[in-house]
Amino acid sequence: MSDQGLILLEIPPVPYYITTGLSVFQPGEQHPSRHNLGVFDLLWVIEGTLYIGEEDQQWEVTSGQTLLLLPDRYHYAVRPCEAETRFYWNHFDFRGRWRQTEKIGGPVHPVRNAWENPYKVRLRQYAAPPEFSLAERHLRQLLSYASQIPGEAYWREQQLFMELLRLLEVGYRGSQDSPALKLAEQTEAYLRQHYQADVTNEVLAEVLHFHPNYIVRCMKEIYRCTPMEYLHEYRLEQAKLLLIKTEWPISRIAEHVGFPYTPYFSRCFKQYAGISPLRFRKQFVP
Repeated sequence: MSDQGLILLEIPPVPYYITTGLSVFQPGEQHPSRHNLGVFDLLWVIEGTLYIGEEDQQWEVTSGQTLLLLPDRYHYAVRPCEAETRFYWNHFDFRGRWRQTEKIGGPVHPVRNAWENPYKVRLRQYAAPPEFSLAERHLRQLLSYASQIPGEAYWREQQLFMELLRLLEVGYRGSQDSPALKLAEQTEAYLRQHYQADVTNEVLAEVLHFHPNYIVRCMKEIYRCTPMEYLHEYRLEQAKLLLIKTEWPISRIAEHVGFPYTPYFSRCFKQYAGISPLRFRKQFVP
């Protein structure tokens, strides 16, 4: 199975579930060809094999495998099914930013706003999720909801669909994350949890059990910045939130986010945001 074709969905917003169906193709039948469907089409093959292509890529999707067809591409049948083929399909929408990368564990850009969730859902376009039997139970349940009143089934449908995406991502993350990506994400998580403390490269090395130079190299590869650059930026983003959400004086905010000297904090903030902390606050607080 190819290691290419990773789809990154930047959260928020979250993928929005639309509907589920079950299709059965007899020998000689084939998947319809479509162009610019406008929604994601996630296929789960239960039995048989689908021979399907999208633009210049082609796949044989067999029992226990999934394929995510993208909303703005041309997809088509490569050839008819050779045996009875059963598959579920989920249609879902995603109004946020998404992109396709050709390299597993490619670079992830730093978060620019503290109020943004830095998470990206990583879905392999062509996959064999290890918990496929559990996914099949969820799919049967989603199909049963189709006959219910929409208002009664809405939340159950959305929750089950998100669980399906989690199963797909767990399957990907279980074996495909690069060591650099794993360590960079661990470093990021530690920095976000302990940004108020006196964190140094040596502290990170002790906590994460890696040489500080290796941690720096992984952060630069994945996030395009060093751990200390990430920490500095994250502290300033937290300061933005406090300037908007509280009436704390600048000195208290500076100390709270890890700057012991208020003049240094104000200088860093102006260099980062382009305006002083007080002027930034006045933009949002009447």
